[in-house]
Amino acid sequence: MNPRWLWREWVKPLLLVAIVLFPLRSAVADWNDVPSSSMLPTILIGDRIFVNKLAYDLKVPFTTFQLAHWADPQRGDIVVLWSPYDGKRLVKRVVGVPGDRIETKNQRLFVNGQPAVYRPLPPDVIRGWDLESLPADTLSLETVGDRTHPVMTRSTDSLGASYGPVTVPEGRYFLMGDHRDNSFDSRYWGFADRDRIVGRAQAVVLSLDHDRYFLPRWNRFFRRLS
Repeated sequence: MNPRWLWREWVKPLLLVAIVLFPLRSAVADWNDVPSSSMLPTILIGDRIFVNKLAYDLKVPFTTFQLAHWADPQRGDIVVLWSPYDGKRLVKRVVGVPGDRIETKNQRLFVNGQPAVYRPLPPDVIRGWDLESLPADTLSLETVGDRTHPVMTRSTDSLGASYGPVTVPEGRYFLMGDHRDNSFDSRYWGFADRDRIVGRAQAVVLSLDHDRYFLPRWNRFFRRLS
């Protein structure tokens, strides 16, 4: 095979694609596969989520250095971050922003002394989100202020069920998984610095059920995350 032809027809086009695509994924938009259950029932194992890396700022590709800043994570946002514990990429929910006082008592969340409001997850939501495999009595809607999202709780006395109170320092955030019994989060490794948050998870792009031979979960395709 002619090396010049190989360079012109294959290597050069692939390099050009990589030169454009990789910086875009680093600084603008990306996707993230979810291998764990820490965000159940909001995000299932096998979901692939869209990550908006321009939700809060613009960073130099492959770094945490900000070129521009226009917003900060809000309480209730689902964010992707680099773990302060081991550097791995995580998906968690912002529970506390700078200045917030955070506490949990028997799996009930308190923000600035005010308890979150809980109510059962409606059956139509369970069906519509393909959550029938999860025990219905462990699922609920949690409301803090004007933000409502689903959470999953199996036990009121598990490790991490009661925590704090702590006050979130300036420039840092308190993050938790929606599966409160099965999430390694700020209750264990502390606050996350602002510059470790790389973007906001906005939607499930596609979803494959690992327990059913990777069959598509069609109801979850293009579902907006809240």
